[in-house]
Amino acid sequence: MSAPRTIAVIDIGKTNAKVALVDLESMTETALRRTANAVIADVPYPHHDVERLWTFILDSLADINREQRIDAVSITTHGATAVLVDAEGGLALPVIDYEFAGIDELTQDYDAVRPPFAETGTPRLPAGLNIGAQLFFQQKRFPAEFAKVTAILMYPQYWALRLTGVSANEVTSLGCHTDLWNPWRADYSSMVDRMDWRRLMAPVRAAKDRLGPILPLIAQRTGLDPQTPVCCGVHDSNASLLPHLLSDRPPFTVVSTGTWVVSMAVGGRKVELDPARDTLVNVNALGDPVPSARFMGGREFSRLTDGQPVDWTEDDVSAVLTRQVLLLPSTQQGSGPFPHRIAQWRNGENSSSGQRFAAISFYLALMTASCLELIGGDGPTTVEGPFAQNRLFIRMLAAATGRPVVASETSTGTSIGAALLASDDAIVMSKGQRTDPPAERVWNGYVHAWQEAVRM
Repeated sequence: MSAPRTIAVIDIGKTNAKVALVDLESMTETALRRTANAVIADVPYPHHDVERLWTFILDSLADINREQRIDAVSITTHGATAVLVDAEGGLALPVIDYEFAGIDELTQDYDAVRPPFAETGTPRLPAGLNIGAQLFFQQKRFPAEFAKVTAILMYPQYWALRLTGVSANEVTSLGCHTDLWNPWRADYSSMVDRMDWRRLMAPVRAAKDRLGPILPLIAQRTGLDPQTPVCCGVHDSNASLLPHLLSDRPPFTVVSTGTWVVSMAVGGRKVELDPARDTLVNVNALGDPVPSARFMGGREFSRLTDGQPVDWTEDDVSAVLTRQVLLLPSTQQGSGPFPHRIAQWRNGENSSSGQRFAAISFYLALMTASCLELIGGDGPTTVEGPFAQNRLFIRMLAAATGRPVVASETSTGTSIGAALLASDDAIVMSKGQRTDPPAERVWNGYVHAWQEAVRM
């Protein structure tokens, strides 16, 4: 079989699910299908509608393949999601939504068995943001159903199982604030053995491993070649990071934006990570630990703007900088660098919609800069995902960090990175548009005012 060129990427985000066709020669998306990803608020707990997503995936693959040949399939998904599979390959329990607060009912018991931050690089997070807490809750609350589990899979590998029939796990999802993985030893954490979960964990495979061709029924349903290979898959933020690992020289940082804004430092300054401020150790697609920090910036942006597009002018920007219209953290409590602060506006009275949008964009950039500072970020910063299109975010991030910021030209770095898993060649990415730190004092004054306000 010739080297694959057109890769269908299944991209399951927390808010939206997509199937994109990526041309590895041009490094562009040539087709895209999208659907909203809604959680089912029903018994036994809020859970993901995997059957609706499965229908969407198959319909999208069939539709795209009618237009352009699909040479291979790759998968990327949001983190903090595990799937409990029974002996028939079905669900032993529904796929729990990591925002389900009921998991916190067992906080005291779970904290008694979870490993320390020094072992896993995983901070203690609320609800089900630690996969270990999800598994603990499911085992304690539903022992009969949990007893039927024959495999525990991370979310990308669940979809790979449905496509190929092959069970696997992979380190970028295992190492995404799960409590399950020791990034220093490249092995499961002590808790996995303490809870007797290791026997249930599917074999660990590399993200780019081809688990096999698609199943015959999938080929029949979609029209894809029966020999179409399927890659093991990767956590979405690490998909954004992968192209830069292959082409950039450290030090550099990558900011992956979506529902979550995840900042990752490669070759940065040595710092002591603070688990109380949502810093953590991710594991990249090459298996190496990566200091990281995150906050729910995409969710905050949607809530603050009500999802509506806003026009702004340079006069709006000047007014916000001069009046120092500040939005202070945090509109989404419980995570991020300021998890216990309650959002407030300063000098925001009588602001126009354009001025408010500018202040929101600046807030998100300053939150990101705080994350980068916490993880020792150094060198140029590349922004991937939707925020790369926000010029105000890019300009303020450059001002706050004092380093160049590159807005990625790709519409989504996750799709490009996941597609690279199917390539046997190291591919150099185009960089996008670079923004250097602005020289005007008013920008530095705004940054200083915001930073001083959050220290109070």
